[in-house]
Amino acid sequence: MTNFTRRSIIGSATAAAAFGLSTKLEFIGPAFAEMADEPSVGFYRYMIGDIEVTAIYDGIWRKPHDPTFIKNATVDETKAALVAAGLPSEFMPIPVTVMVLKIGDRLVMMDAGSGVGQWQENATNLPANMAAAGIDYKNITTIVISHFHPDHIWGLMEKGTNAPIFPNAELIVNAVEYNWWTDPSRLALLPEGRKPAGKRIASVFPTWKNWTLVDDGAEVLPGVHMLAAPGHTAGHSVFLVDSGSDQLMVSADTMYVPALLAPHPEWQGAYDMDGPMAVETRRRLIDRVIADNIQISGSHFPFPGTGTFVKDGNAYGFTPTVQS
Repeated sequence: MTNFTRRSIIGSATAAAAFGLSTKLEFIGPAFAEMADEPSVGFYRYMIGDIEVTAIYDGIWRKPHDPTFIKNATVDETKAALVAAGLPSEFMPIPVTVMVLKIGDRLVMMDAGSGVGQWQENATNLPANMAAAGIDYKNITTIVISHFHPDHIWGLMEKGTNAPIFPNAELIVNAVEYNWWTDPSRLALLPEGRKPAGKRIASVFPTWKNWTLVDDGAEVLPGVHMLAAPGHTAGHSVFLVDSGSDQLMVSADTMYVPALLAPHPEWQGAYDMDGPMAVETRRRLIDRVIADNIQISGSHFPFPGTGTFVKDGNAYGFTPTVQS
């Protein structure tokens, strides 16, 4: 099992007070800098009570800067946030991590990854890293899905044929999310850029019989509850994993790039369907994680995709877990 440490990256009011300062204290650390690089080991294992968690690296999107990426911030402002976090500012680093939980004799994937190059050409690492972690995808019994964006669900389908990769696994998703994307009237209402994804979802997913649609608060597996976290999509959901005295919030895309959104939680992403609602959800969820001292994971956090948050005035400080 890989050991882990935590390193503070974004300044916290608590730390400032400890040093007798009246303003925020900014920390520049290596963990975010490592976020822009491929990890030397593509999987990472830790325990939440009796539940074994394996974080698996899928890949990274080195996204060119785009003035529409953050609706209420400029490219210069997003570059400045990257620099403050110790990241390169030449591109926007968006890594993808998929987690597999071992709950008793069940192997449970939390989202399905980006589909071996179907989302981004260099996001192809999931199968090899799963194998390196000793996980056979044929043994996955359940896939719990946060929302229907390509980097979370294209891994359910073969490229070209759309054949199911996990035909015998139970697929669990918020009923609101499933119904929103598969509504026959939805496709015509989608922006042009999202219509190809919408068409693929609407034409393929309703033909599968292994869906389980659940409501907010449902216990989807022993010790795992689904919590509605709308805004990013209509039915975007997070999952609270609870075992013994330990808790883990699997937050999906609630705080998708913490280098940007921890110090600026009011920023709204281009991929947020409802920006103000996404901000409200983000604050509510992160405040709960802090108040209840819950470890948190995020699909686009620095690999291995987990860490802790603290309050930082009206914003947040994030301390990622890093491999050691």
